[in-house]
Amino acid sequence: MSQIVRVALDVPLYRYFDYLVSGDEQVTAADIGRRVQVPFGRRTMIGIIVDLPPTSDLPNEQLRPIETVLHDLPRLPDDWLRLTEFCSGYYHAPPGQVMLSTLPVALRSPKSAKGARRLARPATSAAGGQALPALRAEQEAALAAIHQAGPGFHSFLLHGVTGSGKTEVYLRLIESSLLAGKQALLLVPEINLTPQLEARVAARFPSVALVSLHSGLGEAARQRNWQAALTGTARIVLGTRLAAFTPLPELGLIIVDEEHDPSFKQQDGVRYSARDLAVFRARQLAIPIVLGSATPSLESWANATAGVGRSRYQLLSLRERAVAGARLPLVRRIDTRLDRAENGLSAALRAALAQRLECGEQSLLFLNRRGYAPVVGCPACGWTSGCPRCAAHLVLHLRDRCLRCHHCGFAVPVAKACPTCGNQNLIAFGRGTQRLEATLAEIFPQARVLRVDRDSASTRRQWEALAARIDGGQADILVGTQMLAKGHDFARLTLVGVIAPDAALFAADWRAAERLFAQLMQ
Repeated sequence: MSQIVRVALDVPLYRYFDYLVSGDEQVTAADIGRRVQVPFGRRTMIGIIVDLPPTSDLPNEQLRPIETVLHDLPRLPDDWLRLTEFCSGYYHAPPGQVMLSTLPVALRSPKSAKGARRLARPATSAAGGQALPALRAEQEAALAAIHQAGPGFHSFLLHGVTGSGKTEVYLRLIESSLLAGKQALLLVPEINLTPQLEARVAARFPSVALVSLHSGLGEAARQRNWQAALTGTARIVLGTRLAAFTPLPELGLIIVDEEHDPSFKQQDGVRYSARDLAVFRARQLAIPIVLGSATPSLESWANATAGVGRSRYQLLSLRERAVAGARLPLVRRIDTRLDRAENGLSAALRAALAQRLECGEQSLLFLNRRGYAPVVGCPACGWTSGCPRCAAHLVLHLRDRCLRCHHCGFAVPVAKACPTCGNQNLIAFGRGTQRLEATLAEIFPQARVLRVDRDSASTRRQWEALAARIDGGQADILVGTQMLAKGHDFARLTLVGVIAPDAALFAADWRAAERLFAQLMQ
């Protein structure tokens, strides 16, 4: 009697596919979760074995034989299969697309590279080479509450003001997980946060294998790190949203830093929320999960404050900064109806910038609009530079002499005349980071102005070079978008100016007010 194998394939069909086992090769229950090479139409594809059904809906004569079962890697764990199946059903995505899209590119190609280099498994001691910093009372209370919860699934919302020492709490929890012989998964929202946090974790646990997983890695590095996590070689995995799917056979702790951040949501392809999947994964494995933020999302806050018997999360608060004597910053609002802003800079802000320059300190101007101007228009007929592919506007990038859509990527050269009426006197409305950079260079010619946005730091290497200049004191005024305002610690920075923050309230997003509040607090 022929054996039937059910396989998940990366095709846009909400179903699995049945194949026959050919020749003398036998597939057992221990092979569920292994990759398999199968014919599909005129192609050869990589799939994943998900079941060994006794019968198929189709007669055996219509089933094609598998080509080979790949034994180059351990099989994907059962909890990983349940996680991807849940994601498929909850977010209405084909199961094969969910499963295969989470694997490194080489492992879903029939031409996979064989014999990939693996990391040698080091000692799992959590001892580090650094002296541990003293904990404040609130940090000790938060750790005690997590440890007292005992084994099993427990979800915690760690609400701490910026600089309250949430990262130190994470490191202590990771240490406890390592001492228990378990792996730890730490999720962060942005790639740019990964190097700084990775260096801190590596310094704390120098004898423990640490890997990072994010889109900034090369394919070979990502495959190597992913395999280290699958085999149990890596004991700490640090990554962005896709790392929520990393197969970890001995996972004992999940931490989601900046849980409110919208970057945890995948908005194209297979759509999902990595934070919510992390909570589901912790529940199915019966392990603790910690969600940390200075500005929790409204749903997480509701889950933590619903009342006795209804709260899904346990709320832990850090109300004070970790450094003794540190205080929260003084916030001053400037009404630009009274203090008229010139090119976005009010007189009070210009005076504050000049004072910081005299003291040799750094300043940051936050403007969450990259490019030179958000829209180009014609004053004669009212034409504006709308994107022909979507509902957004084309943003003027003066240095590249192009109009670019930041949503769909469409780009065209800057028009010399209005395409509607032929008027050559086109005007750039509003301001972006490039225009603000040029304005600062005119007002403060002696200052070293550094712009940090997706245009100037599109790769990890570019970001690390800019961060080194900032830390080295080679910049006086920083101009940046939200990528510069998240989770970074610059010692010389003593002034932050936020340009026209209320403009964010007019975004086509029902969470606009919540996200503006989070940005300002962060």
